[in-house]
Amino acid sequence: MTPEDNVAADTLNARASSGLQDRVWSRLRLEAASAAAGEPVLASHLNNAILRHDRFMDALAHRVADKIADAQLDALQLNDVAQAAFRAEPGLADRAAADMLAVDERDPACRSLLQPFLYFKGFHALLCYRIAHWLWREERETLAFHIQSRVSERFGVDINPAARLGCGIMIDHATGVTIGETAVVGDDVSILHEVTLGGTGTEDGDRHPKIGRGVLIGAGAKVLGNITVGEEARIAAGSVVLKPVPARCTVAGVPAVPVGGPCAEPSRTMDQTLTG
Repeated sequence: MTPEDNVAADTLNARASSGLQDRVWSRLRLEAASAAAGEPVLASHLNNAILRHDRFMDALAHRVADKIADAQLDALQLNDVAQAAFRAEPGLADRAAADMLAVDERDPACRSLLQPFLYFKGFHALLCYRIAHWLWREERETLAFHIQSRVSERFGVDINPAARLGCGIMIDHATGVTIGETAVVGDDVSILHEVTLGGTGTEDGDRHPKIGRGVLIGAGAKVLGNITVGEEARIAAGSVVLKPVPARCTVAGVPAVPVGGPCAEPSRTMDQTLTG
């Protein structure tokens, strides 16, 4: 089974049972109310984006519509599409909650949940991908590709809607991230800007990387081909990975080779230092 099948489902069940989505929504509303009181010039924006909504999924659908609407697919239509996805698959909102908390926990520049929800394009790109992936599985490929295209234009992030991504993912800064059609990304992975999960150009069919739980992929790294990166591995910035990476191994270089020692929970600690 893929990381999405055998990891995300169990993780989401545990998180959902502990009320993750409700806790995130309650905290987000408190932060929005406090920010509106402290910065009245943004009060209308905060009300429209968060405070006027009764449910987390409603605010998420509104955010999707607000960020990627265009002349071909207006905000009302996009909101309807997103709402349909959240109603059909409630786990989408749980994944979004886990993604927001991942940013809050791992990014030292993040001071509140308001930041990823309102401003961080890595979170926005993931949120829109999740809608597009649902459309893909519903065999609405043209609309899924339309959303992929708008995300690429709007955020500089290109995630094929057929790719399979788990939950608790952070895409930090996000500019220049590309994730190919047959890529699989497990839970709790951290990806920095200008990362490519791509093909080698010599393969057909299943041709993209499989990234295990808890992996950290540094800025500018390229992972190419149908290869596996094991759980809690680290890929150093600027590396080109062409061969499988064992679990809890650090690789660096062009082409990447093992260096240094293992790092516990690298995607959570965001520790990119290389030690002997």
